[in-house]
Amino acid sequence: IWLATDAKNKPYALRRMLARYRFNFIAKRRFMKGCEILANLPDHDHIVGYVEHGKIKGQPYLLMDYVEASNLKELYAKDDPVLTENVAQILIDMAAGLEHMHENGLMHLDFKPENVLVTRNAAVRLVDFDLTRRIPEKPIKLSKNPGTPGYMAPEQLRGRAITHRVDIFAFGVAAYELLTNNKPFPGDTPAQILRLQLDRSEFKTPRQHNPDIPADLEKVILKCLESEPEKRYPFMSMMARDLRAALYV
Repeated sequence: IWLATDAKNKPYALRRMLARYRFNFIAKRRFMKGCEILANLPDHDHIVGYVEHGKIKGQPYLLMDYVEASNLKELYAKDDPVLTENVAQILIDMAAGLEHMHENGLMHLDFKPENVLVTRNAAVRLVDFDLTRRIPEKPIKLSKNPGTPGYMAPEQLRGRAITHRVDIFAFGVAAYELLTNNKPFPGDTPAQILRLQLDRSEFKTPRQHNPDIPADLEKVILKCLESEPEKRYPFMSMMARDLRAALYV
């Protein structure tokens, strides 16, 4: 990601593929697909703003609004006050960004703290839509299974058919992590993570880590983290509604 300016010195964020991916056609295809997804996604306060995309000397680029921000993983790692003082609003805004995507027929498929930007005044922007797909009418089995194992739902890790509810699971993992400073399923490999997801004998609820978490908020997170997709929230809008109610917003 580069900082770029136009003739009027207005700053932008310029995302370019690294030279070593010049002949990686899968990576190029995903990059360009992510650009097109963002280009066609209606503007939203919690989605990074699109400007344009194309190629520079044959290499794809994406030009976005410049946001003075760190990603959520960085803030979490250094226990940044921006996160600790605004965690409730950050959770709500993350949910609103995902809700906007789902309402426009898209599932993110790589929702995780690294793909959430947070500014110094706690404004949230979702980024990185390279793996994003249209929400299917019925569960779809992907030929490839890209993503980040720690945030993937059991059906993803097993290579089974998926729906938009995998994003809801990923949101639950991120929320659990932010509120407890622990991962819900702390495996080192996809197989270990899947085992912990399916065998809940070692699972600790959020309030077992942090008793200050409101009981209603814990219920929302646990519903997101259900192993069976049918037991999770059917829609992000329903989850976002319950989240706001749990946080008295």
